[in-house]
Amino acid sequence: MISKFINREKELEALKREYNKKGSSFVVVYGRRRTGKTTLLKNFILNKKDIYFLVDLQNERIQIERFKNIIAQSLKDEFLSKASFDKWETLFEYVSKKTGKKKIVIIIDEFQYLAKINHSIPSIFQKIWDDNLKNKNIMLILCGSLISLMYEYTLNYSSPLYGRRTSQIKLEPLNFFSYKKFFKNKNNDEMLRFYGITGGVPKYIELMDKNKDAFQNIKANILDKNSFLYSEPKFVLKDEIKEPVNYFSILQVVSQGAHKIGHISEVLGVQSKNITSFLEKLIELEIIERIVPITEKNPQKSKRGLFFIKDNFFNFWFRYVFPYQSYLETDKADFVFEKIRKDFNIYISRLFETVSIDFTMRQNLPFEIKKIGKWWEKDKEIDLIALGDKTILFGECKYWKDKIGLNVLNGLKEKSKFVNWENGKRAEYFALYSKSGFTEDIKKYAKKEKNLFLFNLKDF
Repeated sequence: MISKFINREKELEALKREYNKKGSSFVVVYGRRRTGKTTLLKNFILNKKDIYFLVDLQNERIQIERFKNIIAQSLKDEFLSKASFDKWETLFEYVSKKTGKKKIVIIIDEFQYLAKINHSIPSIFQKIWDDNLKNKNIMLILCGSLISLMYEYTLNYSSPLYGRRTSQIKLEPLNFFSYKKFFKNKNNDEMLRFYGITGGVPKYIELMDKNKDAFQNIKANILDKNSFLYSEPKFVLKDEIKEPVNYFSILQVVSQGAHKIGHISEVLGVQSKNITSFLEKLIELEIIERIVPITEKNPQKSKRGLFFIKDNFFNFWFRYVFPYQSYLETDKADFVFEKIRKDFNIYISRLFETVSIDFTMRQNLPFEIKKIGKWWEKDKEIDLIALGDKTILFGECKYWKDKIGLNVLNGLKEKSKFVNWENGKRAEYFALYSKSGFTEDIKKYAKKEKNLFLFNLKDF
């Protein structure tokens, strides 16, 4: 099985469950580009009776002809190969009459392009499902990589296809803890650096030379203007957005540290109300995320929201590639590379906080975590807070070259006093997360104190 399929076992099992149901199944598979949707589906249909059709942007008549030929080849149907069809409905009606004991899997990949060519496609497929497929031994899978369009065409309440699906699978990027399966000979710090430049997108991870370090890969696979990743965000976003200048400007200033909407608008020289719709669209596309202090009672209405780029590769690209493309286009990559080298530890330090949150969720703590995230108020900030039932864990993450000691714990305890949550009723725990380990004094202290946890990056 190819490496891109790593850690998709749950999704594969979900598809198998749908396949094993008696009668028909209708599954929507979606997620951003390069996450391995097609690979997942091709693994799934191994040894099954299948019709796999990849949509492109040719006109609809050509698409129907292509689909007809693929059906004929898949079903070994000589009559169909010579017949003429001009409607999707009649083609699917023909296929529905070919069902038998073995279920037929029909996959329409990049379905959103079909709907872009003909806006009536969701209604057409609703009729196809209701009239021809839902009572047959058929599994229909609609797959797409433009998240907003797939939601609009298949999952939205206003879509004609709403309520027809029997399951949906959203393929997310891989998390940091999947990296061991890609980088078997790298330590956790090295993998964190690769995670910082590729994110969890399998295609990007596969492009990395595992025998070289992160910096060598940055130079060869991102800064080189002939490399695949050099202009990748432009290609990913081109079908999703109509005004790239505004979106790209927002992403650049967010990647460089402007996280409040007021600060973003100030840097861009526009009013906050003029960028709200762009931020909302980027959140919908899961490129940007809005976070609020974890103790907020009503996060949606909170005025303390901050905006961060959710995707690590996009964050890296807009921080280090997009602003310096004039240098890169004129073969001055060394200038940009030195900027990255000097700044890289600062860039990775925030990612360390994010990975520490994910790591904490996987630990067997003395209480069940109900919520986890960051906290801030005015000039106070805590990297990680986990909340349970009247139980709270305060965490500090240090991506330092030095070991951390009691002074860091004391500082965290001082900040914890400002967190207004279940005051006087809560049980408190503390956790320290270190890149480089801990001093002997805090190790001794931790052995006596049952409410303190020490987590080393090398043990993640």
